[in-house]
Amino acid sequence: MLIELQKISKHYSMGGYDVPALLEVDLKIDHGEYVAVMGPSGSGKSTLMNILGCLDTPTSGVHLFDGLDVSHLDDDALAAIRNRKIGFVFQNFNLLPRSSALVNVELPLVYAGLTPEQRHLQARAALESVGLGQRMSHRPNELSGGQRQRVSIARALVNRPSIILADEPTGNLDSRTGEEIMEIFDELNRQGNTVILVTHEENIAGHAHRAIRMLDGRISNHL
Repeated sequence: MLIELQKISKHYSMGGYDVPALLEVDLKIDHGEYVAVMGPSGSGKSTLMNILGCLDTPTSGVHLFDGLDVSHLDDDALAAIRNRKIGFVFQNFNLLPRSSALVNVELPLVYAGLTPEQRHLQARAALESVGLGQRMSHRPNELSGGQRQRVSIARALVNRPSIILADEPTGNLDSRTGEEIMEIFDELNRQGNTVILVTHEENIAGHAHRAIRMLDGRISNHL
């Protein structure tokens, strides 16, 4: 089992009030799965993504990641897990605007402590795997939206993570380009990668093999 959530709850304090975002969520995700997390605004899907991605810790419950209880780890320990085991793809790409595609993809490897030569080789291979072998020296403003998302996918892959977590990965793309990006995720899953998509679009969720629907901080159903 890659991920297991046991009665995970998350509460925030806002204006002196306790606001529940997740309520006793149980969830299991195995190695190699392709899962979509869906739900309306305020359903808890973004909070669930943050927990799954080790970007946040729960108020209560147990979060097992690859056999390790990460529920109460400190920020440094969580950052180390994210760097080694989780590749993130975001709606807004989150690329350094003044750096080339190659430098953007190398960034996680800097934190991982690889030599410049190792970083360069792995980043080139990652960019080539998403069809950007001829765009490595281009900056984000010299790339189309689809190409920028390919750079962010290459960056997510470069550390060979246990899981790829994509938050609304086609949200800023036209439908045709979005389908091209989803074909990359489909192929990554066929190669054995675990992929979790957070989306509100039914056609995007349709690429996954299982859909988890959130409502009012709970999982309303699994399909």
